[in-house]
Amino acid sequence: MQIALFQPDIPQNTGTILRLCACLGIDAHIIEPAGFPVSDRHFRRAGMDYLDHVSITRHDSWSKFEEWRAAHSYRLLLFTTKGATDYRDFRYQTSDILLFGRESAGVTDAVVEAADARLVIPITEGLRSLNVAMTAAMAAGEALRQVRNPQVEI
Repeated sequence: MQIALFQPDIPQNTGTILRLCACLGIDAHIIEPAGFPVSDRHFRRAGMDYLDHVSITRHDSWSKFEEWRAAHSYRLLLFTTKGATDYRDFRYQTSDILLFGRESAGVTDAVVEAADARLVIPITEGLRSLNVAMTAAMAAGEALRQVRNPQVEI
């Protein structure tokens, strides 16, 4: 299981997600360009000393990320408010990449088209979205629950 962030632009969210990855033993990917430098104090503060305990791969662009993913045959699961499938109803695999878009703009059409699945976390009607770090935690929790206990019927 891996988490990828498409052009993240809020350093605190990225640091929090990387801390989540460190604690859960999940590899992380940042697809550039990010909206902040890795030296950003908010990023470092949110990630704290956990950043030394997470495997982070930075990809120079979406196309470089896609080349890498294709070479490994990983399935790409996009979490989006426009998703058609409830994230709890999806069957995850250990080789999945959970992809989260840019906080301010989501992802490009090319990213949507490349995704093997588009998943949504249902929220109360009339509200816009959850914080991306919260979404990543919920998604990782459900995915790990399933792959660590595949006998659970959904």
